[in-house]
Amino acid sequence: MTAPALFQPLTLRGVTLKNRIGVSPMCMYSSEDGFATDFHLVHFGRFALGGAGLVIMEATAVDPAGRISPYDAGIWSDEHIPGLARVASFVAASGAVPGIQLGHAGRRASVREPWFAGAPLGDDAVEQGYPEGSPWVTQAPSAQPAGPEFPTPAEMTADDVRGSIEAWAAAARRAVTAGFRFIELHGAHGYLLHSFLSPLSNFRTDEFGGSVEGRRRYPLEVVRAIRAAVDDDIALSYRVSSVDGFEGGLDIDDTVDFARDLKAAGIDIIDTSSGGITTDRSMDTRVRRGYAFHADFSRAVREGADMPAATVGLITDPHQAESLLSHGDADMVLLGREMLNNPNWAHHALAALADSHEEWDIRYGSAIAPRAGTLARLAASGETPLTRFSM
Repeated sequence: MTAPALFQPLTLRGVTLKNRIGVSPMCMYSSEDGFATDFHLVHFGRFALGGAGLVIMEATAVDPAGRISPYDAGIWSDEHIPGLARVASFVAASGAVPGIQLGHAGRRASVREPWFAGAPLGDDAVEQGYPEGSPWVTQAPSAQPAGPEFPTPAEMTADDVRGSIEAWAAAARRAVTAGFRFIELHGAHGYLLHSFLSPLSNFRTDEFGGSVEGRRRYPLEVVRAIRAAVDDDIALSYRVSSVDGFEGGLDIDDTVDFARDLKAAGIDIIDTSSGGITTDRSMDTRVRRGYAFHADFSRAVREGADMPAATVGLITDPHQAESLLSHGDADMVLLGREMLNNPNWAHHALAALADSHEEWDIRYGSAIAPRAGTLARLAASGETPLTRFSM
């Protein structure tokens, strides 16, 4: 019997995923000085044990100034490699492809954790318990803040931009040394790559601004530098904000055209997200959130740029995910919050779609057949979990 689309392998360059279920990169704000810890080993390792074909580690800063918060993971130093290597090694040994997202938050850096609303760090950050050096000066293509409450970033010089390109390439080399086989560049949500691309944040007049070609120059040079820095069998992904969602910003046609350039530069799959170019809520957003709300964007990219695309965003049900793939909306699905809720989502999806537990780790086998048989017997007898309380 043909496997469900969700459980057919996907090959990207020299990397083959056993299924088309990926764990979307999610910042966990659990590092000090960028170092991966036992938390990261267990956190990402359990997704691999849960059956996902791809586990992408959270946005990992290529430069200290590019951390979203002081507690972001980092890869700007060779000293970060051993901790990251433990994570990649366990993920690979557990049957998933180890991936990592490289990022630079640009003008949206130097903020508090999301449970503190992601507000910019104030001058009293150290007194409030944040590490020395908080807050720090953020960087951007132009000296325009990310929103009304954000500080004005430092406009990067041409030399800053070129130095940043090398920082991305060096980070990619470290990622490969650590054992990651899939590298994603975070080019969405108003972070540095996105802020160079969007006309709402890039007002430069030099070679890295102005025209569409100028605004694309920095992200494309980053991609080319990374492609040249890693082995040809390493898969590269690029996360886009498919639309800015604001008047005068990027729309899906812009993104499809940019995806063609990314493909030519060496990107193997586009990860379609949206929004984030500004935090100014007074501007009229056009992004409506709903189940699988980026699927139209991933379909447009895969058809318009003739390349694989992943979709993310409120994908919760195995049948929903299967439908997205079988109808051509995407080549793979990425799950974030749903994986936090259920790290075994991929195993349960296989059971739901193919009535199979063959991928379940044998060490967890007691959770499957005996339990299922007992529950079936109780259901046939009319007994429910609440029976004892209704007597």
